Amino acid sequence: MSVDGLSINLATVREQWGFAEAVDGCLRHGITAIAPWRDQIAKIGLAEASRIVHQNNLQLTGLCRGGFFPAATAEKRTAALDDNRRAVDEAAELGADCLVLVVGGLPENSRDIVAARHMVADGLDALLPHARACNVPLAIEPLHPMYAGDRACVNTLGQALDMCEVLGAGIGVAIDVYHVWWDPDLAAQIARAGKMKAILAHHICDWLVPTRDMLTDRGMMGDGVIDLPAIRRMIEAAGVTPKQEVEIFSAQNWWLKPGDVVLKTCIERYEACCQANSPA
Repeated sequence: MSVDGLSINLATVREQWGFAEAVDGCLRHGITAIAPWRDQIAKIGLAEASRIVHQNNLQLTGLCRGGFFPAATAEKRTAALDDNRRAVDEAAELGADCLVLVVGGLPENSRDIVAARHMVADGLDALLPHARACNVPLAIEPLHPMYAGDRACVNTLGQALDMCEVLGAGIGVAIDVYHVWWDPDLAAQIARAGKMKAILAHHICDWLVPTRDMLTDRGMMGDGVIDLPAIRRMIEAAGVTPKQEVEIFSAQNWWLKPGDVVLKTCIERYEACCQANSPA
């Protein structure tokens, strides 16, 4: 029995399983959409990962990740661009719906966030011709402002869409509820993204109160304070129905549980808590 509308980002079970085992686990639970990470692909090899994906008719709702464009020197910025081109090639080989981009924070010893954002825009502009040629859409993932210094200096959906408008075809956004749920302009920006046909991915988890670690303490859907049905209603009202991709980093909880328990819980919470008509 398949689970319609659900994808599993393989970070959710990265501590339990490698790529092949994670695919087997997803298939056991009727999940046929996944989003792997590049390090997981590298461990098994791109050719073998591609064989597994295509043999099982899997949908890749995204490949994680490219990005990290800002750097202190031209040489490092060139190296980052080269790595992003390789990421595009990997996404093309795997048939991924998009390459998810965590754009990068401040370069070493810099306090100039405006300059960092310019480096991101320049990097995206340089990467886009290769992405377009490979038919791989680029998905900017705005991250919560707490990551502005080290991971992503693009922190709101509005900022990401401003870049998309300037850059043109072949680029859109990944809407991760963990990073955008707090934004008072979220509804308007999701509607704007819909008009731009820019919504490429929808990532789900929950924000715990308290949060014990800002990177590795994401909650299972329903365990935190995010109004998941409301955000899903916004996305569907924008005219799109991307699969909901569960992406949970949980060093003290879900990464310690058996993978099958995690997937079973993901399905149960997706069905109970994440539909547009689910109770808040």
